[in-house]
Amino acid sequence: MKYEAYPYQQHATEHIINNPYCGLFLEMGLGKTVATLTAIDYLRMLDIDKILVIAPLRVAESTWSTEINKWDHLTHLRVSKVLGAESLRKKALRKEADIYVINRENVSWLVAYYGSAFPFDTVIIDELSSFKSAKSQRFKALRQVRPFMKRVIGLTGTPAPNSLIDLWPQVYLLDRGERLGKTISFFRNRYFTPGQRNGHIVFNYDLRDESENEIYSNISDICMSMKAKDYLELPERIDRVVNIEFSENLMSQYLEFEKSKVLELMDSEEISAVNAAALSNKLLQFSNGAVYDEIKNVKEVHSYKLDALEEIVDTANGHPVLVFYAYKHGLERIKRKLRKYKPKKLECENDIDQWNKGEIQLMLAHPASAGHGLNLQAGGSIIVWYGLTWSLELYQQANARLYRQGQESNVIIHHLVSKGTMDEVVMEALVRKEAGQEVLLNAVKAIVDKHRGG
Repeated sequence: MKYEAYPYQQHATEHIINNPYCGLFLEMGLGKTVATLTAIDYLRMLDIDKILVIAPLRVAESTWSTEINKWDHLTHLRVSKVLGAESLRKKALRKEADIYVINRENVSWLVAYYGSAFPFDTVIIDELSSFKSAKSQRFKALRQVRPFMKRVIGLTGTPAPNSLIDLWPQVYLLDRGERLGKTISFFRNRYFTPGQRNGHIVFNYDLRDESENEIYSNISDICMSMKAKDYLELPERIDRVVNIEFSENLMSQYLEFEKSKVLELMDSEEISAVNAAALSNKLLQFSNGAVYDEIKNVKEVHSYKLDALEEIVDTANGHPVLVFYAYKHGLERIKRKLRKYKPKKLECENDIDQWNKGEIQLMLAHPASAGHGLNLQAGGSIIVWYGLTWSLELYQQANARLYRQGQESNVIIHHLVSKGTMDEVVMEALVRKEAGQEVLLNAVKAIVDKHRGG
């Protein structure tokens, strides 16, 4: 296919060419990959030699090679996928190629494998936001070999999904601390004030009033930001909440279950992010219809959501439906309940091809494995959220698998929400675009307060 770049894509390509280290904060569907590859192909003739792409696993498996094969001006590029078992990864690294693609989980292995002989002078970090933790091994590994890189390109649609504090590690990998400071401590002290704390332990940091503009100003020369709504004419997106009403008896069971889990939590001295997430997970599992017990056995408690999902798929009249589930037991229960539709779990590149050819009527995917970079818009326009997520980033990215450039039909996004449960709290947070750890903590504290003294 002939590539006719939109003006904003030309701008993105020029931004990469003109800045040895840069960030493209472009929302989903704006064509970051092809714009980046076009720049890289040009730079190969000038000053770069060996190129590494770091990406989420599904994206590493398919997106980059698919984009290269799609566009006429890129088909000469040779790609080697550094994936799978260690022996296969080593073999892929020995292969002659223009671009080497590795999944982010193997970054630490790659750095250890090469050490000070790290050979890649150009590194593209696809989904830069996955390097938002300065404590992660992948960040520490990449930081170690950053001095060997001549060019670094960071791609993401949501650089700070939870808080601007997430920006420091990402920008550090671009400019090695020139703009936001050499350490995370410096960044926090300059732009934030401590929020909730217990003694010396700080649970969160609050942004100072003037800091947001200052941070954006400091990185504006190397980071380019665009919103899809400003550049794309997409079909209508229709968001629909499907309210699931429990019977009176089941609602009583839910409230008793909630109370028992809260009492367990109240045995702890402090409501932390970890135990708040554990409580939320239990309540969301109940909302979805099944819970894991202490030894990971599955106890089914209702089929309300399964029935609602079946109705949606029935009324789709043969049109493909993409379902996002939250827990493995949800996946298995959907596969059993809707087996007549031959549900297929999204696992590999072949599944993507089949979906886009219209050969799969019911695709099941976890938002963490389908949340970045996959082009699924050719295969359908109906999404069902069987299980909701607290991650606003995953939620937005998952919806963008269908609601993106190239989509020709109105996209309908159904959210199955069990009334009176944790589902409603998560849904409200997603609508406000405030989902995340702090909102989760506040929600759990509200539930605990409700049961105190009960």
